[in-house]
Amino acid sequence: MRNIEGTFKGAGGLKLYYQSWHPQERSRAVVAIVHGLGAHSGLFLPAVEYLVSLGYAVYALDLRGHGRSPGQRGHINRWAEFREDLSAFLQQIWTQENCPCFVWGHSLGGAIVLDYALRSPQGLQGAIVTAPALGKVGVSRLKLAIGRVFSRVYPRLSLKVGINHNASSRNPSIISAYSQDPLRHEYGSARLATEFFAAVDWIENHASDLQIPLLLLHGSADRVTRPESSWLFCERVTYPDKKCYEYPGSYHDLYADTNYQEVLVDIGNWLEQHLQKIDDSQAA
Repeated sequence: MRNIEGTFKGAGGLKLYYQSWHPQERSRAVVAIVHGLGAHSGLFLPAVEYLVSLGYAVYALDLRGHGRSPGQRGHINRWAEFREDLSAFLQQIWTQENCPCFVWGHSLGGAIVLDYALRSPQGLQGAIVTAPALGKVGVSRLKLAIGRVFSRVYPRLSLKVGINHNASSRNPSIISAYSQDPLRHEYGSARLATEFFAAVDWIENHASDLQIPLLLLHGSADRVTRPESSWLFCERVTYPDKKCYEYPGSYHDLYADTNYQEVLVDIGNWLEQHLQKIDDSQAA
């Protein structure tokens, strides 16, 4: 497995970090990963290893204000920056790969992916979202209220979001690694809060516009993002090619929870089914 690091220009010309992993043979398809709030591209290695073993190339970026990318931690000026960054990232991938492309977003990244897929599905063969940040999230009402008040007068005001690391995974070693990871952070700005909720409202109101295959996965014991919000979104999606799975007892970071192998197999099977559909349509 080859690992490549690089940068690309996002919204406003900001140089964003990304890395990719490649099988020894020619890639069968690409999976582009968008991480959640406070996270970074290096947290998906078990998923990367599994997908590369199946012949997929995996690309993952560090969102602006996250990981090795520049910018104030957990801050955006407008939600469209995320969308434009993802568009530029996919364009970067498409200059390097000539094969089907799927995009996978987790938590905040799930909202970013859904927003993008609803607006610009061209070039994507499907979207995977795990524990997407829709509806209510595990942040105190007081901090959300502060964010709304200060978004206009002091948009860069940054507060610790206060999400409990123990709610991420049932694996103690994962929780310990999170607490010692220098690339992780716990901050969100006032402007991020208001832009996020406006974007989520738009996503939920346009769910029926989705026109690409969807795989949505959520743990029933997730205390960071709410599984009931995922199921409500899934009900609103009218596109027939959709699968929504709940994992009883699972926590937020499905790719790092104790049953992560089950989750990865479900993702792998879904990808294989859709690659077969693409192959069948090309052979017809």
